[in-house]
Amino acid sequence: MGGPADVHELKDLMISKVAVGPMDNNAYLLRCRATGQQLLVDAANDAETLLTLIGDDGITAVVTTHRHGDHWQALARVVAATGATTYAGAYDAEGIPVATDVLVEDGDTIRVGEVELTARHLVGHTPGSIALVYDDPHGHPHLFTGDCLFPGGVGNTWKDPEAFASLLRDVETKLFAVLPDETWVYPGHGKDTTLGDERPHVPEWRERGW
Repeated sequence: MGGPADVHELKDLMISKVAVGPMDNNAYLLRCRATGQQLLVDAANDAETLLTLIGDDGITAVVTTHRHGDHWQALARVVAATGATTYAGAYDAEGIPVATDVLVEDGDTIRVGEVELTARHLVGHTPGSIALVYDDPHGHPHLFTGDCLFPGGVGNTWKDPEAFASLLRDVETKLFAVLPDETWVYPGHGKDTTLGDERPHVPEWRERGW
């Protein structure tokens, strides 16, 4: 927690991952290699660690994947320090106590420099959770899932069958059905995975109901 960032260096984008706070939330710093512009996914906790990661170049935006408090504890401080534009799902913004500048709908594009991310609205963990897809033109896609998809299953729906069914349906139709097995998954907590590693287990998830 708060240690050196894990870094994925892609041709057009650098992705740095740190775990912060008592729940080991993952925060991701995305840096466009052509322009140097940066975007943060989830200012979850430990503002000092995040601001050190961001560095002197600052950030143009912070995307909050969903309304749960462990994903925005450092948001106010990070925005105050950087002046970043805030993004969140249109149906979760009211639950985030820092004003959302841009309400994100399914299919919207969020830019960091010359890199484009596509938002996918996934209903079930919260009403307005969003995942972000970077369709790397030089390789496989990269997917930031917040708390909607982890190694071993979808996010917690608190034994609510309707919420579970909704989340599993959205994850299947908007992620698994349209993205290849090589897609690298960056979850809101824990280790990375790929869609290919998780795909064979979807029927098990449906059967167990969580």
